[in-house]
Amino acid sequence: MTNSSSEVYEGGQIQGRGKVGENGEPIVVVEQLVKQFGKLRAVANLTMTINTGETYGLIGPNGSGKTTLIRMMVGLSRPSGGTITILGERMPSRKVSPRLGYMPQLSALYLDLTAKENMRFFCNIYGLRGKEQSRRIQEMLERVDLADRANDVVGKFSGGMRQRLSLACALVHGPRLVVLDEPTVGVDPELRRSFWDYFAQLNSEGVTIIVSTHHLDEASRCTRLGLMRLGVLLGHDTPEELLRQSGKDNMEDAFLYYAGRQEVVK
Repeated sequence: MTNSSSEVYEGGQIQGRGKVGENGEPIVVVEQLVKQFGKLRAVANLTMTINTGETYGLIGPNGSGKTTLIRMMVGLSRPSGGTITILGERMPSRKVSPRLGYMPQLSALYLDLTAKENMRFFCNIYGLRGKEQSRRIQEMLERVDLADRANDVVGKFSGGMRQRLSLACALVHGPRLVVLDEPTVGVDPELRRSFWDYFAQLNSEGVTIIVSTHHLDEASRCTRLGLMRLGVLLGHDTPEELLRQSGKDNMEDAFLYYAGRQEVVK
């Protein structure tokens, strides 16, 4: 993936990217969050803060509640209890949408459209039109190394190519906060590394990133981590501090340590 200048789209034009606040200020505040599906409590009394400028990793196995939490964060699902505040707005809120980028775990791409047509669709959703739309589409396709496939139908793309295009669609409007649900699932190690290098670049440009993964080896690339299991936040700190508190030397063993404490509490 290639480098590019840092920009954000607001109010009908592309502007230089500014911080929502100074680094270290909360951009996401979650308080006593609950999500209930019948008798199943998918998220249980979860409280956390995510600061401006972080790459925050939600780490946990499948079924731990990561996607449920993310869907509430981006306004696609209402909490059963508790609150989520993003960019000063209580979610769900339409005011946040222009400043938020979201890449779902299941592709939202239209397989019968070309890469460029898919990006144009998302640009229209965010109100990005005309010359700026064309410029941003070209820029983002170049950033994810798909410029030479712009006019190809997405249904012919490999899984990795679709993941790259999904990321481009989530970033085309220059959001301040990007939420990525399992962006590296099903991709080869080389592309995984490329994605994380790109996330680091975005973070250096002032973009706050929330990324979920069940790959524990990706934890070291995050500023802070939230370890999740069965809808519960087991730990919430820097990778180094979580390792120190657990007395372990790798995140897999640390996760098992915190999961074991959860079982004892039960």
